[in-house]
Amino acid sequence: MICNSIKEGVNCIFMKKKGCSFNGGRCYPIVDSCDGCDIAEEFPTGIYCKSCAEPANKWSTGTCNLATHVKKENGITKNKLNPLKASKRSMHA
Repeated sequence: MICNSIKEGVNCIFMKKKGCSFNGGRCYPIVDSCDGCDIAEEFPTGIYCKSCAEPANKWSTGTCNLATHVKKENGITKNKLNPLKASKRSMHA
């Protein structure tokens, strides 16, 4: 349904006929870590995340998985080489 409380005009999964069903009956503003994110949008009541109702929870365990302003590290990890297997491979080659 369309939000009619804090993020007016935005489609929200927490909005019900009786009002906002999210914890506390409202969305929470962005935290300092969200500054610069493309998902954050300014409304008359403040700056809120368009994808998350409580951004502080996303940052509590580390980096927010929705953050567009944070660069992720290269996913390539070096595998450990077992020295015993390496020596056996060199013997056959």
